[in-house]
Amino acid sequence: MSNDGVGPRPPRHSPTCSALRADGGRVPRRPGAVTRSVVFLTAGALAVTALSGCSSEEKKSKPLAAQDIAPAARNRVADGGTLHWAVDAVPETLNTFQSDADATTTTVAQAVLPSMYRLDANGRPQVHPDYLESAKVVETGPKQVVLYKLNQQAVWSDGREIGAADFAAQWRALSGKDSAYWTARNAGYDRIEKIERGANDLEVRVTFARPYADWRSLFSPLYPKDVMGTPDSFNDSARKKLKVTAGPFTLKKVDRKDDEVILTRSPRWWGHPAKLDQIVLRAVPRDKRATALAAGEIELADVDSEALGRIGLAARAGAKPGSSPLAGPGRLPAHGSGSNLSAADALRSWAVAHSDDEEAADEELSAQQKERRAVAAYKREQAALKGFEVRRSLEPAYTQLALNGASGPLADERVRRAVARAIDRKALARVVLSPLGLPAVPLGSHLALSGQDAYADNSGALGGQDTEEAQALLTDAGWVAGGKVEKEKKEKKKGGKAAGAKGRKAGQDSEKEEDGTYVVGEDDKGDDKDPKDHHKVGDGPRQLAQDAKQYANGLRQGGAPGAYAPKGTAAPAGAATKLLAKNGKALALRFVLPSGPGSGTLRTVAGRISSMLEKVGIRTEISKVSDESYFKDHIASGEYDLALYSWPTSAFPATDARPIFAKPVPAADGSLNVEQNYTRVGTDQVDQLFDQAVATLDEGKSRSLIRKADSRIWAAAGSIPLYQRPQLTAAKKDVVNAGAFGFQTPVYEDMGFLKKGGKASVRPSGD
Repeated sequence: MSNDGVGPRPPRHSPTCSALRADGGRVPRRPGAVTRSVVFLTAGALAVTALSGCSSEEKKSKPLAAQDIAPAARNRVADGGTLHWAVDAVPETLNTFQSDADATTTTVAQAVLPSMYRLDANGRPQVHPDYLESAKVVETGPKQVVLYKLNQQAVWSDGREIGAADFAAQWRALSGKDSAYWTARNAGYDRIEKIERGANDLEVRVTFARPYADWRSLFSPLYPKDVMGTPDSFNDSARKKLKVTAGPFTLKKVDRKDDEVILTRSPRWWGHPAKLDQIVLRAVPRDKRATALAAGEIELADVDSEALGRIGLAARAGAKPGSSPLAGPGRLPAHGSGSNLSAADALRSWAVAHSDDEEAADEELSAQQKERRAVAAYKREQAALKGFEVRRSLEPAYTQLALNGASGPLADERVRRAVARAIDRKALARVVLSPLGLPAVPLGSHLALSGQDAYADNSGALGGQDTEEAQALLTDAGWVAGGKVEKEKKEKKKGGKAAGAKGRKAGQDSEKEEDGTYVVGEDDKGDDKDPKDHHKVGDGPRQLAQDAKQYANGLRQGGAPGAYAPKGTAAPAGAATKLLAKNGKALALRFVLPSGPGSGTLRTVAGRISSMLEKVGIRTEISKVSDESYFKDHIASGEYDLALYSWPTSAFPATDARPIFAKPVPAADGSLNVEQNYTRVGTDQVDQLFDQAVATLDEGKSRSLIRKADSRIWAAAGSIPLYQRPQLTAAKKDVVNAGAFGFQTPVYEDMGFLKKGGKASVRPSGD
């Protein structure tokens, strides 16, 4: 899960019917049961006048941003070379069906294993012709039967044909019938009744005990029967290595000492041969990636807006002979329009990235020597970064505001709806996406993104920003402006610390305070100052170098300067709305956020949301917690009122989205099983709509049911989708067919380096 500026990620737009606009208007595993009693209110109080499906004649939506991969025809891509690609970590397992699989596990599987389907640029599943000639439903009664016709050239790296035995072994392992298999999920496989050979070895017949609309989600990836055949082999054999593969690349080595995974071109691949000799997936922390790019250690890396600015600054400096990145205060564009970074910010950013490595070596140096050394090293890095560009798209994931409906004020549906109506989602999208040059369009669905078949803007079921309506809802719920508030003793956990936050002791060194809580709206005249305020437009290199460490310390205290107000900061000018109270208690919501340096954008968004809520009388207590505990100890366990986190999208929302929005149910031991529904808000209606959608083989009807479910989810106001996450990928300029992929599954065999004198084309073509 990533906190890379737009929210951690735990899976998913055609125009909406006007009837659904009645009121106006980017990946965690399933947790264990949570021991907590919960009271839920249904969405029945909200009138949704029409939830019938949209017209089948409506136009399909388009992705808000195209993929950005520097496409080049294969005949323009050089043969050979090694692509060093930054990843978050070396995977703990190479089995994508285990609970500790991560994004790198998926990357490896896509490059070395069969997939019957892959996603296109619109996030729609398409037959993968290197493995599958065709697949279709050949019978619907009395049972659904799907017939797969395999590519006759498809073989495993040991020479054995891919066939029915592999399909059957994977089904048995993932069916959920044998608990000896340590599987993370079995959705879809649990509906299969039998798998058998068809008319010949190239045909596989899959018979379902129950109809399954999302059958295309199965067998992607497909593991060999040697891995899936027994519990021992499933649980252990594919964790550290894959002896048998069937892709354009094969797994050479998982090197935990050097933190990298090495993939090499497969000699047994029957499709277009891979252009690259090797792909090296190297674990590099996100805040170190710009430095690693400049050092020549990697050629491809997802980056944050800070790195975007540094690369853009280098490009601007290179475009004007004789100009210096430190010469003036101008704001410099990166890769066209988008994120800007001043020379002062860039040098401080460099200093932050290098502060730990340089600190010991700098102890004996004078201030002047330190300054000269920092500036010289910074200039070397800028010169190296001129060879890179940032490719931008929107990630197949979205960031949401989660409202915990388990207890407290948000257990009241009216209060949740008031929070939603107080928020200006368009303004929040602009804050995050406009500076990056990406379309600042708020998301209209919990279950799909623009471009996907299931997308429709169903936000009208809840309604857009409306301060008066938000206040009316709060009044109806009994919250009175200026009401009497009784003094409360703060509850303490073991050790005497406030729940969910690291308490600050008297006299504690502020540099060591990583976690904490502050209240938006308290008018304490704090002396905390944003480190960024010390840097004026006319600062020269010496001042920049001297201030770099102070800037780094500012980041350690809670993220990027300016991300949100320091503790004790007064409410914004003009915020005259009286706070609300009920039964002697103020309406205050605990807003939990990660404290790491990579989550600055999240905190900026949280600050805007807090200001919007304050205008309707809702106070927020922002609590910073460590990145490591943010999800496990707070989101999954329900220790929050408001939070920001992201879900990746799926081409199969009826299957993959159901556990995210399923109504929590009591377990036999008295605990509550929330699956992946960390807001604890669910309804029987939503569950029934998902169940109907996944069992309906008519694709149009299934989509209609999904959209109805989404309308009900909006009405319940447990989570508020905000925006699609930005995807920024730094790439060496001669790297082609790779970058910000958007929805589309990467085509690994086409990745490579442009031939000398070659140019990227509009669209890749064959040899």
